[in-house]
Amino acid sequence: MKTNRRKFIATAIASGLAASLPLSSYGKTSSVQNPDALKEKYAKLDEILKQPVFKKELFSSPVIIETLELLRYRNSFLCRVRSKDGAEGISVGHSGQLRSLYPIFTNLLQPFFLNKDARDLDLILEKVYVFSLNFRLSGMALGVPLATIEFAILDMMGRIAVKPIGQLIGDIHHPEVAVYQATEYREKPVAESMELIKRDVAEYNAKALKIKVGGLMFGTTDMNAVGPVGRTETIIPLFRKTFGDDMILYADSNGFYSVEEAIRVGKLLEEYHFQFFEEPVPFDWYEETKQVADALTIPVAGGEQEYSLHGFRWLIANDGLQIVQPDTFYFGGMIRAMKVAKMAQAFGKKCTPHMTGGDLGFLYMMHFVSALPNALPFHEFKGFKTDVIFECKTSPLKSVNGMVKVPTGPGLGVVIDPEFIKKHQIIKDFIFLR
Repeated sequence: MKTNRRKFIATAIASGLAASLPLSSYGKTSSVQNPDALKEKYAKLDEILKQPVFKKELFSSPVIIETLELLRYRNSFLCRVRSKDGAEGISVGHSGQLRSLYPIFTNLLQPFFLNKDARDLDLILEKVYVFSLNFRLSGMALGVPLATIEFAILDMMGRIAVKPIGQLIGDIHHPEVAVYQATEYREKPVAESMELIKRDVAEYNAKALKIKVGGLMFGTTDMNAVGPVGRTETIIPLFRKTFGDDMILYADSNGFYSVEEAIRVGKLLEEYHFQFFEEPVPFDWYEETKQVADALTIPVAGGEQEYSLHGFRWLIANDGLQIVQPDTFYFGGMIRAMKVAKMAQAFGKKCTPHMTGGDLGFLYMMHFVSALPNALPFHEFKGFKTDVIFECKTSPLKSVNGMVKVPTGPGLGVVIDPEFIKKHQIIKDFIFLR
């Protein structure tokens, strides 16, 4: 299964990873940059950051936000927004995170949005970071509640304009989304995890697959826990052998490695034709991420944990990443994530969002990808499992040959069951519900 650089490049190009770009220039430049050239890059990126994403021109009249509510039923969270003219939008929050974070929604975000013109969504999302010094909470703590609000507003605005969310934040480039099967079985024995992954791939007929490498043991309180020795070195060739040369393979270490170990594992991934290496070192090790990227031919991906537009700005300008992966929930919504994608596009880099599992994360991922001009061929997918009861008339929301049709109805393109909504109660104060 060994390969040389030429064969690796040929395989990547044939799969569509590099599109029209040869892998040697796939978002990369020389590791040593001229200061003037870097200054020009930053200037170009800063101009992109100034440009609005939301298509305000679709709305001739103000859309004043009259009410913004967070509703809860057990561990399910809904956000409902209404305009003074009676328009309404609804979103489904990240239940796993809002259980801890909902006071940030009610105390620090909700008041700022009231009586604002929703057409100014880009500016609102910028200034809410300043309100109450919210920027101090940057990261998932602020991003998840903020995205929950943004998604509800986009749903409302889509219903007003009779357009899907993708047409509010860009043009539709991908009416269908090709998915890669994400896996979460790092802590299971190799044989057991392999059987589970084969089951998942078969269920969704996935043509691409991402595996976990490294020994990050986040599911235990044991501070001395370590991953099985040699597991990574075993599974990399095993997955290629099991799924064959036609399967697109990616790898994610969740920031587990040192620079030296990341380079060693990256070269093994290259040997077996893996097509990106996600978070080879801790996400906020910017210079170390670049060191790994400079040492490898396999594209380095990252951004799931990144919370700063300027963090992405550095990683793009300095070629730390060849593929950007903002999470539309963690990063604070689709508009901020689209700014990242546009910065990446300006320098020949690709975007594939990290997808939050559960609830309706797959729908938000699909609408975002539908509007991406620089999307990778495949996008993260963790199944359709959800406790949310809803109907979609414009898409079966099934994987057919690894492709899922994006809903084309207004807003999110689905109708959440009114009886399901009625079970939820409005959260009015800081009391933690049990």
